[in-house]
Amino acid sequence: MENLYSFHWDCGRSGDLDGLFIEEEWKVKGIIGEEIYFGEVLGKHSEVYGTIEEGEIVKIDVPESVVVELKKAFKRKTISGFNPLDYYDVD
Repeated sequence: MENLYSFHWDCGRSGDLDGLFIEEEWKVKGIIGEEIYFGEVLGKHSEVYGTIEEGEIVKIDVPESVVVELKKAFKRKTISGFNPLDYYDVD
């Protein structure tokens, strides 16, 4: 089942990464504790990477119908900002 999630990562002085996205729960749980590389998303030479920790991705409790309507409206899983699953490399 897919759920709505928010993502927040404090990158110190460089800034923050935030996102709102739809994903299956098992995929989200699977990246907790994993290293994610975002690249230079906060400017040249920023090299944003690190380990996703508990609490940085939060499930937003909404009815399943809301998730379905959001997917219809946006025609993709990432609604805004960053979806860490888009940056996760299994290798």
